Amino acid sequence: MKLAELAAQPGSIDFQSLVFDYARHSDQSADPPARHPVVVVGAGPVGLALAIDLAQRGVAVVLLDNDCLLATGSRAICFAKRTLEIFDRLGCGERMVAKGVSWNVGKVFFRDAQIYQFDLLAEAGHARPAFINLQQYCVEGYLAQRAAELPLIDLRWKNKVVDLTQGADGATLTVETPDGPYRLQAEHVVACDGSRSTLRELLGQQSRGRVFRDRFLIADVKMKLDRPAERWFWFDPPFHRNQGAKGESSAPSSVLLHMQPDNVWRIDFQLGWDADPEEEKKPENIIPRVKALLGDDVPFELEWASVYTFACTRMARFRHGRVLFAGDAAHGVSPFGARGANSGVQDADNLAWKLALVVGHRAPDALLDSYASEREYAADENILHSTRATDFITPKSEISRLFRDAVLDLARQHPFARTLVNSGRLSVPATLHESPLNTPDSARFEGRMQPGAAAADAPVLRADERTSWLLRELGDGFTALVYGEIDAQELARRLRLAAEGLAPLKLLHVRPCAAEAHADALDCVIDHEGLVAERYDMLPGTVYLLRPDQHVCARWREPSAQAVRAALTRALALA
Repeated sequence: MKLAELAAQPGSIDFQSLVFDYARHSDQSADPPARHPVVVVGAGPVGLALAIDLAQRGVAVVLLDNDCLLATGSRAICFAKRTLEIFDRLGCGERMVAKGVSWNVGKVFFRDAQIYQFDLLAEAGHARPAFINLQQYCVEGYLAQRAAELPLIDLRWKNKVVDLTQGADGATLTVETPDGPYRLQAEHVVACDGSRSTLRELLGQQSRGRVFRDRFLIADVKMKLDRPAERWFWFDPPFHRNQGAKGESSAPSSVLLHMQPDNVWRIDFQLGWDADPEEEKKPENIIPRVKALLGDDVPFELEWASVYTFACTRMARFRHGRVLFAGDAAHGVSPFGARGANSGVQDADNLAWKLALVVGHRAPDALLDSYASEREYAADENILHSTRATDFITPKSEISRLFRDAVLDLARQHPFARTLVNSGRLSVPATLHESPLNTPDSARFEGRMQPGAAAADAPVLRADERTSWLLRELGDGFTALVYGEIDAQELARRLRLAAEGLAPLKLLHVRPCAAEAHADALDCVIDHEGLVAERYDMLPGTVYLLRPDQHVCARWREPSAQAVRAALTRALALA
C-alpha cells in the first residue's frame, strides 16, 4: 500500500496486516547528496509524532524506516491523558479515543481478595480520560494516516541507515534500500529507532542502567469477558503460584489484566528469572495459565505472546552534535506504569517546537540543549518510578518480601498503607522544575500550575457560545493566558509590544463564568464552570505564559511588558 492511499481508506482498517510499498526516490540518484533540514529515523509512534508536529509547523521532514510494516503485536497499549492531548494537537486524537478502551479505575488484589481500588481521574472537567488502551499498531496506523495528509512529510519505507558521519553544519547518512545504498545530508537528525537503536551504535553510544532478574509473559487473548474496562493487578494470586523453572512456592508472583479493543485482553504473568522465554511463548504453556485465571468454561484464542525482562536504562546524553535521541532509542523503562511510549511521545512534543524554531533561524542552537536537559530529567523521573515499582512487584530478598506483604495486608483497611503499594505508578507528565527556560515566580501562587508543569485542561465556552476545552484554544506557538475583567485593549497592546521581534504570541482572554462574552482585542473564552480559575489560581489580571508544547514557563499577577519580554527571551534560550 502507498501511504497516500492510507489517508483515503474509509471505515475500519486492519492496521496489523498493512504492508507499505517501497518506492525509489530521486534522492537516490542525487550527486552531491540531497540536503534536508530534518531527517527522522524510525517510523514508530515517536518518529511519526515528531514528523507530524514538525510538518504542522512548516518544516519539511524526511522520515526513514527500515521496515514496511507497523508494529508486530500489540506491544505498548496504555496511552495517557497527556499523550492523548498531544495527539489531539497533532490531529488524530479523536480517532484513537473512538477506537480505544477508556479507563480511569484500577483495582489491586492480594492473593484471593481485592484490597482497594483507585481512580486516576477523580475530578471532572477533562476532555480526555486518564488512559485509553489501544494496540500500538493502531496508534501507529492513525499517526501514519495523519502523516499521509501532510505534504511536508516524506516517509520512505525500507530505508535503513547503515552509516552516519557529522560535520559542523550537519550530518551525512548512508541509507540501504532494495535498490542499493545512497547518501543523504541533513541539518539535524533525530534517532527514534527504538531500544536497539542503530544510530546509537553508529555513534558509539550506549544505554546504561539496571536489568532486573525477572521475566514476564505477555499474552493477548481474544475472548468475551464480562468485566469492566479497569486495570486489575494481583499480587501472589492463587491461580498463579509455583512459577518459574524451580517451582519455588515462596517465589513472588503477579498478574495484570487489561481490556483492549475488539474483545482482546492483555494478560501479564510474572514467570521468574529461570523461565525459558522460548518455552513460555509456546501455546501449550500459555493456555493452562490463562485457564487458571479464567476457568475452563471461558473460550478464548491466543492472538500474540512475548516474554520480556524488566530493564531501566538511558543514554548519558540525548544530544550528540547534530543528532538527537528520543523514545526508546534514548531511554527504556519497565512496562508497568505505561511510561515507555508515553514518555517517548512527550519527547517528540518537547523537541518539535524547538527544532522548528532552530531550523527556521528564529532561535539559537542552544534551545536544542534544553531538549536534552529537560527530557533527561524526565527520563530519570520515569526510571525512578519504574525501578521502585519493579522492586515492589518483584522483591529479591526475604526482608523486602515481608515488608511488601505487610504493606499489602495493611492496605485492606488503612489508606496510609495504600500510598506505599506500588503496582506501577501510572504515567504522568514530568514537571520541568529546573528548566533553564522557566522564569521564577514573581508573586505567590497556589495550586499545581507552576513553571515547568504541563498545562491543565478545563471546559470553556467560546464567544459564540460553543463548548470547547482550554487546551484546544491555545495556539501552536507561545500563548499568553490572561484572566478576569480587565482592560483587554491595553493588556493586548503591552503583550504584543513585549513579543515584538521575538516570537508570535497568541493572547487568550479567560473571562469569569459570570461575565458576558464579547469580542475584544484578545481571543475570548468563558470559564463557565470556574475550573480554569481553580486549577490556575487565577485572579483578575493574572497572566500565564505557555510554551508551544503547552508547558508553563512563566506566570504573573500583573506583568509588565518588560517582564513578559524577559520571559520570552529566556524561553527561547536567547538570554
